[in-house]
Amino acid sequence: MAEAAEKETRSNEESTDESEEDESEEEPKLKYERLSNGVTEILQKDAASCMTVHEKFLALGTHYGKVYLLDVQGNITQKFDVSPVKINQISLDESGEHMGVCSEDGKVQVFGLYSAEEFHETFDCPIKIVAVHPHFVRSHFKQFVTGGKKLLLYERGWMNRWKPSVLHEGEGNIRNVKWRGHLIAWANNMGVKILDMISKQRITNVPRDDISLRPDMYPCSLCWKDNLTLIIGWGNSVKICSVKERHASEMRDLPNRYVEIVFQFDTEFYISGLAPLCDQLVILSYVKEISEKTEVECCARPRLDIVQPLPESCEEISSDALTVRGFQENECRDYHLEYSEGESLFYIISPRDVVVAKERDQDDHIDWLLEKKKYEEALMAAEISQKTIKKHKILDIGLAYINHLVEKGEHDLAARKCQKILGKNTELWEFEVYKFKEIGQLKAISRYLPRRDPVLKPLIYEMVLHEFLESDYEGFATLIKEWPGDLYNNTIIVQAVVDHLKKDPQNRTLLRTLAELYTYDQRYGRALEIYLTLRHKDVFQLIHRHNLFSSIKDKIVLLMDFDSEKAVDMLLDNEDKISIDRVVEELENRPELQHVYLHKLFKRDHHKGQRYHEKQISLYAEYDRPNLLPFLRDSTHCPLEKALEICQQRNFVEETVYLLSRMGNSRSALKMIMEELQDVDKAIEFAKEQDDGELWEDLILYSIDKPPFITGLLNNIGTHVDPILLIHRIKEGMEIPNLRDSLVKILQDYNLQILLREGCKKILVADSLSLLKKMHRTQMKGVLVDECRSYLKRQDPLCSFLFAQSLHSW
Repeated sequence: MAEAAEKETRSNEESTDESEEDESEEEPKLKYERLSNGVTEILQKDAASCMTVHEKFLALGTHYGKVYLLDVQGNITQKFDVSPVKINQISLDESGEHMGVCSEDGKVQVFGLYSAEEFHETFDCPIKIVAVHPHFVRSHFKQFVTGGKKLLLYERGWMNRWKPSVLHEGEGNIRNVKWRGHLIAWANNMGVKILDMISKQRITNVPRDDISLRPDMYPCSLCWKDNLTLIIGWGNSVKICSVKERHASEMRDLPNRYVEIVFQFDTEFYISGLAPLCDQLVILSYVKEISEKTEVECCARPRLDIVQPLPESCEEISSDALTVRGFQENECRDYHLEYSEGESLFYIISPRDVVVAKERDQDDHIDWLLEKKKYEEALMAAEISQKTIKKHKILDIGLAYINHLVEKGEHDLAARKCQKILGKNTELWEFEVYKFKEIGQLKAISRYLPRRDPVLKPLIYEMVLHEFLESDYEGFATLIKEWPGDLYNNTIIVQAVVDHLKKDPQNRTLLRTLAELYTYDQRYGRALEIYLTLRHKDVFQLIHRHNLFSSIKDKIVLLMDFDSEKAVDMLLDNEDKISIDRVVEELENRPELQHVYLHKLFKRDHHKGQRYHEKQISLYAEYDRPNLLPFLRDSTHCPLEKALEICQQRNFVEETVYLLSRMGNSRSALKMIMEELQDVDKAIEFAKEQDDGELWEDLILYSIDKPPFITGLLNNIGTHVDPILLIHRIKEGMEIPNLRDSLVKILQDYNLQILLREGCKKILVADSLSLLKKMHRTQMKGVLVDECRSYLKRQDPLCSFLFAQSLHSW
């Protein structure tokens, strides 16, 4: 049973990823993988006790006293048999050329990996820590420290002998040491101290917060963020300390440096390791939980958290539970966190497993987006970082996005995305079109098919057109209108439309589309016939665009029936292609259309259609009488006798009066106005226009026995005929309407004339006086009479005349 349980546990661990991330929408900050290859082989027979990370390699210590040098993939490059018991600490200098190792049996070794330098020492107690000087490779920095019950500093002196000196003792075992620059930080049972190696002074003591925890079971974690910032984690407390220079005025007997705790906060779990990440902090936590089955406290998976330190708290950025082998048996002291500063790599070390955590790059970000089916965001991220991503291709992500949209049934959006994703790749376009055909969604992709650069095979476009022709005539017509005619085999599509028209010959949509197809195929005659049959507005545009005037000579009536205004304008604009005589001949059986054409021709030019002016008299009389009189007035080619005959036959009084007057028969015209129209005002107006005394006499004679006419004459003839002549002829006793008003008007008109004459006289006198004065001034200048007279004669004849008169009077 025990073997089966162990086998099941191992199976679960192997099948689980190195980190089990919460099923949430928040993207993790780190990614995890097990350090395999040689590490797997080592940990199958041994257990890891410690590890140190250098940018070039890794150094792994084991419970069986072995030290392995590994590359970053976990392959073994070198092996050292240091001790038969557990390796407690491995220390490397910054160059990676010297290593310090200490073990549980009290052995300490410091040696060069690439030189013969070596130091051996055996103590009578376990040595928990060793730390070589960061610049050990330099001759004047040959120093390292060890920690057991004392903190000892070893320095190589004269004759290459190593001289030990005690830095600190008396507060229990030294459990951790970190050396950075000129500062050494170590932790013992009481707290954390920092020593300045330049002044050899201890500059701080940070006491342990929770003294109830055993320091051997819950050891202190130390790491330097930089040369002046130390991070301390102990129990569930984190402190970030900053080493600062003391002002000279404050020194006295104090060290020249001091430490300030800038951040301090507590965590939910026990701290097994710390590492900096920019301005954030990575914390490896040991977790205990209550088993749901046994209700007994047990070890849970460790957690790796990224937090943002705040002055008195922290903000959790991410938190991952790690599945490491044998986590159920591990204690807090069994976990270690090491990191590589240059690459932001974090190594989680446990006895049976080594897990590497690294910051997620853009490829990982895209992986997560794809996993969450956020394809559009993944595509955008790939486009932004296309120069840096290595794992993903924009096209592959785009195709996955299209497939995802199709599976969701968002066919229109999937088709729209094809434009951007597929670009100019004709093979992919054709593949996607066939895929849309399989699911019956050719219509969805039709709007987005490329039409220029690239152009797909004609079969693709024909396939889409046939799909529309079977189910959507309007959609088919739209595609024919929008797509260039060279995308598909026009003959095949024309035949397909003709076949459908056999079933529905009056379908206007199909007929209109067939006309467009004929146009693409340059069969303009057939297209024109269809357009005329449909009375389509594009017929005139088609004629102009393709110069089809020779094809419409026998279709003028159809064009006029469709839109007479546009047809006439087109015919008149293209007289050189279709003559006036041809148009008139074609319209012979449609006189109403013939009139429209000739009327507009006359409006444009009174002389072009002069041979048809006689015909136009009848056309105007029949279809457009309001324009007959203007035509008779403006035409100089109209036969007056013919016109008079037509007007008299139709009893067109106004037109007859005009013609009679134009032919010189003013008396007949006036008689017609008086008898037919009985309009005295019009008769008076006519008499005024003719300005003939005999006409006025006829008008008076005709009106003398008609009181209303007399009133009209009295009101209007005052300025043309002496009113006395009319008044003397009025019979006594005749009752004339508004006679008083008419007489008053005559008197007013007479007064007005008198006033005008007097005004003119005054003006004349004033002008004469002015000229006389001017003449007098001229004479006063002493100018010779003859010269003055000739001058005045040249300048002003009137002045000359007055001047002569004045001389004569003298």
